[in-house]
Amino acid sequence: MTPHLEVNIGKLRLKNPVMTASGTFGYGEEYAEFIDLDRLGAVVVKGLSPKPKEGNPPPRVVETAAGMLNAIGLQNIGIDRFIKEKLPFLRTYDTSVIVNFFGDSVDEYMIAAEMLSAAEGVHGLEMNISCPNKQAGWCIFGTDPKVTFEVVSAVRKRTILPLIVKLSPNVTDISVMARAAVEAGADALSLINTVTGMAIDIRTRRPKLANVTGGLSGPAIKPVAVRMVYEVFNAVEVPIIGMGGIMSSDDAIEFIIAGATAVAVGTANFVDPGATVGIVDGIIAYMEKEGIEDIGSLTGTVHAG
Repeated sequence: MTPHLEVNIGKLRLKNPVMTASGTFGYGEEYAEFIDLDRLGAVVVKGLSPKPKEGNPPPRVVETAAGMLNAIGLQNIGIDRFIKEKLPFLRTYDTSVIVNFFGDSVDEYMIAAEMLSAAEGVHGLEMNISCPNKQAGWCIFGTDPKVTFEVVSAVRKRTILPLIVKLSPNVTDISVMARAAVEAGADALSLINTVTGMAIDIRTRRPKLANVTGGLSGPAIKPVAVRMVYEVFNAVEVPIIGMGGIMSSDDAIEFIIAGATAVAVGTANFVDPGATVGIVDGIIAYMEKEGIEDIGSLTGTVHAG
């Protein structure tokens, strides 16, 4: 019997639980020559804002011992150009398209959600709240539960699409942030975003990133991400998309056992453009070997305590 891989993220039904992590897969077309996008549960595109954004000055990426630091600065072409130039290509595939979006203010978040919700071929929204709130003295949206509730509530009123809120790990208790997002109307949560880090050149004694600090991703953060998925699974009752250092199908399965309904593959795409499809195949092989008929039966089955 062929294992059943379909999962639900709110009202969105995916053919399998493997998707791409925003910021690591471009707008989808960049990887189409390496893999069949139809093999994926969803393509999550690079984060978009209402207007184009240039991002930070270089250097913007630094390799670390077990991952990478990036300070791209959310560079993107803007929602209008994405809809006109990138979305038509994605519509040619039978794969769900989830658009990551962000803003510098509550108003920008609402505008972005409205623009994307009106576009044909967008199946879900992933809301990046790891951004500075210029209206509140540069407070990060995703590190204050009251601010998180405010911005998610505002966006919830502007879209009927499945709304996924991407949580920042740079908090004391991620369960508090998860509850705030769900109470505000999030249909699902994705976690974790990158962990703030820094690298210094010991010869020049200067930061290796022009931005000084950046987001750490890759295998180095996987144990942190797995722990946070486990905590959030036990705190809320919405689907979780687990991410953070997934390099293999074993990593993906670990996240699912911890409580994830689906997973997103990020840094691995830079190492192996075919990583996502390999992980899908690996999950199938694991299920066949273990006699697991439905991937959903594996979610949250860790024997802890």
